[in-house]
Amino acid sequence: MELNDANLQTLTEFLRKTLDPDPTVRRPAEKFLESVEGNQNYPLLLLTLLEKSQENVIRVCAAVTFKNYIKRNWRIVEDEPNKISDADRTAIKANIVNLMLSSPEQIQKQLSDAISIIGREDFPQKWPDLLTEMVTRFRSGDFHIINGVLRTAHSLFKRYRHEFKSNELWTEIKLVLDTFALPLTELFKATIELCQTHANDVNALKVLFSSLTLISKLFYSLNFQDLPEFFEDNMETWMTNFHGLLTLDNKLLQTDDEEEAGLLELLKSQICDNAALYAQKYDEEFQPYLPRFVTAIWNLLVSTGQEVKYDLLVSNAIQFLASVCERPHYKHLFEDQNTLTSICEKVIVPNMEFRSADEEAFEDNSEEYIRRDLEGSDIDTRRRAACDLVRGLCKFFEGPVTAIFSGYVNSMLSEYAKNPGQNWKHKDAAIYLVTSLASKAQTQKHGITQANELVNLTEFFVNHILPDLKSSNVNEFPVLKADAIKYVMIFRSKLPKEQLLQAVPLLITHLQAESTVEHTYAAHALERLFTMRGPNNATLITSAEMAPFTELLLTNLFKALSLPGSAENEYIMKAIMRSFSLLQEAIVPYIPTLIGQLTHKLLLVSKNPSKPHFNHYLFESLCLSVRITCKANPTTVSSFEEALFPVFTEILQNDVQEFLPYVFQVMSLLLEIHSNSIPASYMALFPHLLQPVLWERTGNIPPLVRLLQAFLEKGGASIAASAADKIPGLLGVFQKLIASKANDHQGFYLLNSIIENMPPESITQYRKQIFILLFQRLQSSKTTKFIKSFLVFINLYCVKYGAIALQEIFDSIQPKMFGMVLEKIIIPEVQKVSGTVEKKICAVGITKILTECPAMMDTEYTKLWTPLLQALIGLFELPEDDSIPDDEHFIDIEDTPGYQTAFSQLAFAGRKEHDPIGDAVGNPKILLAQSLHKLSTACPGRVPSMLNTSLNAEALKFLQGYLQGASVQLV
Repeated sequence: MELNDANLQTLTEFLRKTLDPDPTVRRPAEKFLESVEGNQNYPLLLLTLLEKSQENVIRVCAAVTFKNYIKRNWRIVEDEPNKISDADRTAIKANIVNLMLSSPEQIQKQLSDAISIIGREDFPQKWPDLLTEMVTRFRSGDFHIINGVLRTAHSLFKRYRHEFKSNELWTEIKLVLDTFALPLTELFKATIELCQTHANDVNALKVLFSSLTLISKLFYSLNFQDLPEFFEDNMETWMTNFHGLLTLDNKLLQTDDEEEAGLLELLKSQICDNAALYAQKYDEEFQPYLPRFVTAIWNLLVSTGQEVKYDLLVSNAIQFLASVCERPHYKHLFEDQNTLTSICEKVIVPNMEFRSADEEAFEDNSEEYIRRDLEGSDIDTRRRAACDLVRGLCKFFEGPVTAIFSGYVNSMLSEYAKNPGQNWKHKDAAIYLVTSLASKAQTQKHGITQANELVNLTEFFVNHILPDLKSSNVNEFPVLKADAIKYVMIFRSKLPKEQLLQAVPLLITHLQAESTVEHTYAAHALERLFTMRGPNNATLITSAEMAPFTELLLTNLFKALSLPGSAENEYIMKAIMRSFSLLQEAIVPYIPTLIGQLTHKLLLVSKNPSKPHFNHYLFESLCLSVRITCKANPTTVSSFEEALFPVFTEILQNDVQEFLPYVFQVMSLLLEIHSNSIPASYMALFPHLLQPVLWERTGNIPPLVRLLQAFLEKGGASIAASAADKIPGLLGVFQKLIASKANDHQGFYLLNSIIENMPPESITQYRKQIFILLFQRLQSSKTTKFIKSFLVFINLYCVKYGAIALQEIFDSIQPKMFGMVLEKIIIPEVQKVSGTVEKKICAVGITKILTECPAMMDTEYTKLWTPLLQALIGLFELPEDDSIPDDEHFIDIEDTPGYQTAFSQLAFAGRKEHDPIGDAVGNPKILLAQSLHKLSTACPGRVPSMLNTSLNAEALKFLQGYLQGASVQLV
């Protein structure tokens, strides 16, 4: 694509169409942009537009498109096409920093993100001058530019907060510190001075305070891994100024907005984080400063109001106290009973209260409320921080803290009892307090695993939780009902089973509640209860115990999906999946009606898939319906196909990318249930599955390979008879997969199915070419994974076509090739093969080479006979060799960058492990003994003499054991 006006105009038109709400206009435009993104100059055209277009909307759209393009394509992945030419890469890096700094803020943010994505890959090796280019801009004095640099540096360095320690990381951080730490400190001091100079200029202060916040965030990132020498030497400068900023109160920066945190709050929140980092990680060096920070933060907490805008600040301040009170040598700061009472009274209790803002979120923004409350993403809520502080204090002062709070809990509950309608928030706070007091350790899988012995959970459940669950009106006091449900869920491992069983029908009733939070919690609680393990690893709650409630459970779960706000509620869908899994054949009578509801739901969500978890559980539920029903009666598979195929056809025709891997898995599951033939409806689809475009998306590869394997298993012969022209296409897929390090094992899965299931004559003409392709790949890139798969394949070939055929095909490619493969690959590497079935295939294959291949007995290959036998006995007896060479690094499929949905394996569509040899060979060791016996009777005396001269003693001992086991002798 040339950099000219015509192309800029075309691009502008297509970008405008991508903003169109009408999918018939938007989708083709998105597809067009996707199709040209591999062209040279495409990113430069986008950069030109975002710099020069007259329309702001096009500039912003170009900036977002550019950032997403960089996100998808900048990382160079082995075996994947590199869509950005070297010239474009160089031009982007040469211009992007300048462009970012001179752009308006909206565009600056997008370009800043793009720089950090490029930096993640290229900095420092391939972009050494990035930092110096940025640091020189600090001198410009223009804070629009300075903030641009700081924002970019922040997005570049924040990964230091969660990277694992490595020499590479340390080297990079050291380089950053050498270039950046001093200028950052100078800028920090200068900015603070400017704040004093412009103390009365509100506009100047806004810019300066956003700089200070970014500088504080950078401080956190650069100090996270370890305490750098530079910052240790300059701790006085940083800590004195941080302390000054914490206690500063500039009236001009106070905002009237009650929701949105102002600049002052954001800065102070970050400083609390920085102080907590030092208190936790570098407490010895930080000790001189700690008391004044504790005082400042305490004063801050006592004087800050309940408005939402202070939430982040308050929660970070409380987290600071929580991290300090857990450290043994700060214990003395909290020992005094008055201090503890004061913390409980002034910090913890007020921040546990359910505020009107929380009530609004509960009613009007239930999704966000659930995300924060259930999934623990409420890290920055006051309640979570207050909970952590309770936990921290209980570490050293469990008795006194429990005693103080028990008083509060009792008085809150008696307030509630006086007037429930008016005082229900008191009970809510009491339940929250009990929960935070009682829970010491918690996991996602089991809920609370360690509890405070001083709190009687069962008694509290019976007296205060059960009454709310039993109340006849599910819509009264929804917050308390949600609290009660959450209590059951959190303490499920600590409550006796009979109480959980008592709760189940009550939870099923709560699925009908109008409140989204309440019926979501009910679904989630049921799902968690159904996964609990009882004695001997069975589920704690059995299908039989659920029998009285089965119908109501299924009815209410499906009804809940039609409640306002829950049409795509992932918790309800997950509960449906888990109920099917628990109830097993008990659901069969209900499936005819339920499958219709599930397919209808699938049709609706496929129009615009937006909730990945919901969609995943929906497909899992479909798989369970198929599995459970067809296990009882395989002929019902056709009724599932009738229900599902119309929706699947629509998904395939509209190319709904997110759903294709799922559809292929469900189709495999259905096809595998058929007895040995392929229905016409599937045969019609077969040619389409070989289209190259489907194979370009990584997420499609595993399920598509499995689907092709199902086709081959059920009808290799009919494919050979009626679709022989498609065999080259099938082998083309194999060729593409085998060339990729990430997907070569999938290529072998396909090849093994072809060898095992296709009539031999249908692939005779292609066999030699298959082997040549494998050898080319061996020469160009020999990895352990490839070798393991290659060994299984050649042994399967040997089992299927015989040892002579294997030897002949190798030697037809190149004379003496068979010996080279034995010597260089099979003998030294077979120990690496893993997996029971794989080992069995190799054992049977090698046994055939040893005993059914005349060339092994009377040519130059004979010298390899004993080493091969030795390797086979090693495969039986030695531990698996799982060492991997240092220079080898397997690319994880999940690692491939970009927006493509990575392959999502459906647990309930799982494929049974297939053994191509099956019962024909029970014990491969016995087979070896019998085959050697047979060989020795054919050429008497040869076998024992070969064994006695060169097989090592230990191996010989094992072999004698096999011969005894098979009751045979060698002659």
